[in-house]
Amino acid sequence: MKPETRLTRIGRPHDGRGLVNPAVERGSTVLAESAATLYDAPPGKPHYGRMGLSAQSALREALCELYGADWCMLTPSGLSAMSLPLLACTSTGGRVLAADCVYGPTRKFITEILPRYGITADFFAPGIGSGIADLIDGKTQAIFVESPGSLSFELQDIPAISKAASDAGAVVIADDTWSAGLLMNPLDLGAGIAAQALTKYVGGHSDILLGAALARGETAEKLKDYERTIGCHVSPDDAWLALRGLRTLGVRLTRSGESALKIADWLADRPEVSSVIHPARPDHPDHAIFKRDFSGSSGIFAVTLTGFDRARTEAFLDAMKLFGLGFSWGGFESLAIHCDPQIRRNHGKPEGTLIRFAIGLEDPGDLIADIGTAFAAVSR
Repeated sequence: MKPETRLTRIGRPHDGRGLVNPAVERGSTVLAESAATLYDAPPGKPHYGRMGLSAQSALREALCELYGADWCMLTPSGLSAMSLPLLACTSTGGRVLAADCVYGPTRKFITEILPRYGITADFFAPGIGSGIADLIDGKTQAIFVESPGSLSFELQDIPAISKAASDAGAVVIADDTWSAGLLMNPLDLGAGIAAQALTKYVGGHSDILLGAALARGETAEKLKDYERTIGCHVSPDDAWLALRGLRTLGVRLTRSGESALKIADWLADRPEVSSVIHPARPDHPDHAIFKRDFSGSSGIFAVTLTGFDRARTEAFLDAMKLFGLGFSWGGFESLAIHCDPQIRRNHGKPEGTLIRFAIGLEDPGDLIADIGTAFAAVSR
């Protein structure tokens, strides 16, 4: 079946009642049928609410089918979907390597929290590819990638990095939020763990905070044990909303991606724009990797603007009426942010001011007109 068809089928109830959606069950205590089953519940029967009831189980099942995974760790935010696998796969004396383009809060966790547990970290250029082997040593336990980076949109060669990691006994953890598990599957490319913020495209309506991390084989068992040992839990209401969003993920992602490319192409011809940074465009430095690893594009990209200082940039953003100013994406509404206050510049300062656009479900012509009006306002 095509992905859009699969999204309407996976994670559906199997209770014989004919319900299209799972029930939202709120509960902590689950009574055992007998003393003999108190510590040895039958397969598939919940024995405590923290491990999830109908809605959480349906969401796990759906995401596992989407990724071809053996276990799905559900977490209360996208950031926790990145940080908890890092903790699960490392130990005191270990070392983490991370792409320099990773999400700012993930970077903060790597640089400030992991060292408290005796874990060191180093960052590498996103385009390093198989050259990562030269950075891996006997202490390296995990390699964190984010392809593309959520601000600067570099792609990483996940198969090459995963091969080098596997040879050294390290696990690759991939932030897959940009593709939402639909446009690219890091597990199929060799990564050990695929993580994403369900807050964004899967949720789709800017009304939940949720994350997921998925794996196969022994790594899946490690995630499962860690999730339960650390006491991770998500609410049935949020799991139900994420499952609802998953049903329309295909059509929303397609619309967002198509609109983003139209807007990116229009921006490329604007005199204020010095570059458009969109992996699906042939002028992107990593476009060959995009063509190889991705089946399509989502609605997030960036541009650099020439001659824009902080004041002019803020005036430009404030002049747009259809774009909200916010730090998320994947909802029905379009967003824009200026990235210079937080962008990493390990590999040279970008030429011009970096603006990230997250395209929603509005008509792309209306969004283009809104950007054009904002350019006209700041030119005056």
